[in-house]
Amino acid sequence: MKGPAIFLAQFAGDVAPFNTLDSITKWVAGLGYKGVQIPSWDTRFIDLKLAAESQDYVDEIKGVCAHNGVEVSELASHLQGQLVATHPAFDTQFDGFAPAALHGKPAERQQWAVEQVKLAARASRRFGLKNHATFSGALMWHMFYPWPQRPAGLVEAGFAELGRRWKPILDVFEDEGVNACYELHPGEDLHDGVTFERFLEAVDNHPRANILYDPSHFLLQQLDYLAFIDIYHDRIKAFHVKDAEFRPNGRAGVYGSYSNWVERPGRFRSLGDGQIDFGGIFSKFTQYGYDGWAVLEWECALKHPEQGAAEGAPFIARHMIRKAEKAFDDFAGTGADDAIIRGALGLSAT
Repeated sequence: MKGPAIFLAQFAGDVAPFNTLDSITKWVAGLGYKGVQIPSWDTRFIDLKLAAESQDYVDEIKGVCAHNGVEVSELASHLQGQLVATHPAFDTQFDGFAPAALHGKPAERQQWAVEQVKLAARASRRFGLKNHATFSGALMWHMFYPWPQRPAGLVEAGFAELGRRWKPILDVFEDEGVNACYELHPGEDLHDGVTFERFLEAVDNHPRANILYDPSHFLLQQLDYLAFIDIYHDRIKAFHVKDAEFRPNGRAGVYGSYSNWVERPGRFRSLGDGQIDFGGIFSKFTQYGYDGWAVLEWECALKHPEQGAAEGAPFIARHMIRKAEKAFDDFAGTGADDAIIRGALGLSAT
């Protein structure tokens, strides 16, 4: 495992040190981070089209990062991925994820989003990256609760269409040697293990369809996030280290009652302030040989982001495990041959 790294999206701003790649990478390196996950939609940090086309430009970005003591962990295309599949009910809300010229033009916006994610695959390859973070988008999220009763076949048709949209994109990722890592997230059709499996079936178990693991979203769904690693570790290629808490009461529970983030029973917290068992998570990842980055995604309803960032790097570093190269009881080993083994079993020598 590599880290700690930090996702820059929540820290980007129009004032220093949050407004340029040079200044923000100096800032995060000073906090102890070794990597940065770059939001590919933020032109303060990257020109995605140019990165897909120019190795010189990519080398320049890598040079800025290296000079400041960090490297690029992944590129991220969450906003563009969201627009690959958007139900019309959310058109107005998601228009802001696309250039102004595409607002009110859902078909053109969707085509733009597809090309953006393909560019992200090509840019990732130029960076020498194996993994890319994104969202799946959603055609069915408005129907996640089965009331009114869903028409028979709706879910199957929804995943078939999602697969139809993503399969050609995943083929580009295959061509570039990069994994598309879907953050399983409320608001996306891929938000848990079952929906990911349905998507895999729709894209013929595409080898580039993988998972960005973020336990905070699973805690808020009351999903067993440790067992999830046991089941899906082969497909987990990226990791957002993010905390959360779920404290239901007599008035509200999982659905949150349309409350703001501070008042919801389930809310995101800074690392160490929530309920996530990170010791268990890092142990599972070590057990299964996860070799990607551990990336802080700061989202907290209470704590200031700069405090959360400062606390995040040492928190991740403390939890990272250097895997043992030998068994702890090797000192007491007696060696083995066939005679010793048969004797230990109480069997006569042959």
